Amino acid sequence: MTTAAAAPATSSGFADEAAYLAHVAKLREDRWPAELPRQAHYPLGEIAITDYLSRRAAANPDKTAIIFYGREISFSDLDRLSDRFAAHLAALGLVPGDRVAVFLPNCPQFLIAFYGILKAGCIHVPVNPMFKELELAYELNDTEAKVIVVLDQLYPLVEAVRAKTALKTVYTTAFADMAPEGEPTLPVPAGLFAAPRDCAGADGRFMEVLAAETGPRPDHKADLDAWAAINYTGGTTGMPKGCIHTQRDMVYTSAASASFVSPGDETDVLLNFLPVFWIAGENLGVLLPVFSGSTMVLLARWDGDAVLAAIERYRVSRGSMIMDNIVELMDRPDITARDLSSLRSMTTISFVKKLNPEFRRRWHELTGLTLRETSYGMTETHTSDTFTTGMQTDDYDLKSAPVFVGFPVPGTEVKICDFATGELKPLGAEGEVLIRTPSLLKGYLNKPEATEQALVDGWLRTGDIGVIEEDGSFRYLGRRKEMLKVKGMSVFPSEIETLLGQHPAIAGSAVIGRPDADKGEVPVAFIRLDPDRAEGITADVLDAWCRKAMAVYKVPEIRIVDALPMTATGKVKKEELAKSLG
Repeated sequence: MTTAAAAPATSSGFADEAAYLAHVAKLREDRWPAELPRQAHYPLGEIAITDYLSRRAAANPDKTAIIFYGREISFSDLDRLSDRFAAHLAALGLVPGDRVAVFLPNCPQFLIAFYGILKAGCIHVPVNPMFKELELAYELNDTEAKVIVVLDQLYPLVEAVRAKTALKTVYTTAFADMAPEGEPTLPVPAGLFAAPRDCAGADGRFMEVLAAETGPRPDHKADLDAWAAINYTGGTTGMPKGCIHTQRDMVYTSAASASFVSPGDETDVLLNFLPVFWIAGENLGVLLPVFSGSTMVLLARWDGDAVLAAIERYRVSRGSMIMDNIVELMDRPDITARDLSSLRSMTTISFVKKLNPEFRRRWHELTGLTLRETSYGMTETHTSDTFTTGMQTDDYDLKSAPVFVGFPVPGTEVKICDFATGELKPLGAEGEVLIRTPSLLKGYLNKPEATEQALVDGWLRTGDIGVIEEDGSFRYLGRRKEMLKVKGMSVFPSEIETLLGQHPAIAGSAVIGRPDADKGEVPVAFIRLDPDRAEGITADVLDAWCRKAMAVYKVPEIRIVDALPMTATGKVKKEELAKSLG
């Protein structure tokens, strides 16, 4: 214990912010997992992620970097093809700082484009492949992107908005461009490798352009602190905001992930199906394999059959899944017959379903591994802000309010403040989560007022509700905008969702608030049932169960639905549910 808390001068119980942070740091130091280092490790130094790729290719050129349903791409292939794209961008007249959009789902071409863009000193703009015209036009205009690489299936959207944007060059590609030469080694989604579509009006096919490019890679020395990517937030009000990030942000979060969140090295075989346009998917599926020198099995999307086949065939050792995915695997009748012995680490992300002791017990019985939350983070911080590794003894992390997200990774700091006054809150008290980290966004693109509001003295105001416990651990309680007041009582939708997730017939839930003249607000739970366990389950049955499972003021109105509206990143579109309330 530090002595700072002995003479409190603020409502937090600490003399000032420095004393608060020092005290919390000491608490964490005393409980630091013995198996983890005290600082992030950079295996090739704190250098640009593009230099990591070039050095990996030089040191081990034939090692497989990406496996895509049997198509294998070596580190030298990835380095060479991205060099060619960088050369081509320079030949088009693009200069460092120009924006290049990538409108692709999970496929090797995404990584080729990503590394080529950065090698040219240009700025990577990942575009959600689920976007429609207005959304696409907004981001292209906001970034003033000059070039776009687009999946052939999405090309009609680009064609529809092109004249209204700054686009000068459009290149198309197809999943079939990266089809394995022989039979696929993993189950393939229906139609994935269909013949490329005709895209009249485009300026060329991406892979053909690369094959024809003979120019040298631009003589551009990467600046770790120059703008490298514009990653858009989901947007809670108004249109999404573009978060400006650098290569320093990328290598820091890569080091944080590889050292603390899911420790590993070049001997690992990684698995990723999370969307790589999403910041978490970028970290896991684009940056981490190159940073660690690991082989990655890349899937176009979630598919339980393909995931299990990948683990067995390629001896996958490390990955991360949404909790719903893990439950789906555990519920398979054939799961005990599958060979999962290669797995050394698997983390989960609690969105709809939340990690609980029962899920952890089942996973441990199946694999011998302890399932844990991946991390806390957001687009603004490039994710991987915290880790939970080594904090699962006796299910400590699951015995209090959701969601336990552990300790900040070294170099990152978290504090809890009053939403209105900004004053520090005492340990154990709820308040707004503020984060200071080396990977903090450099600002919101074209939004100086939003930037000024979010960034205060080097800290990011997250708008999230959290608490730092008396032992220094950090728990995430939810977004402030989601917090409900029921007759003056604070109710967190995430907590109700966690409780609902323990009912065996509930496959997923989402809780929002409904205005009420008497109570102020009442929680409303939209519930998707497991078809195999739904017999006899009605709203009245679930209401009775809830009244036994939670405090009366938390009991939600029950609305059983066939499906929950989901984003590409596995989150429920609560704004759509809110519209149904009228």
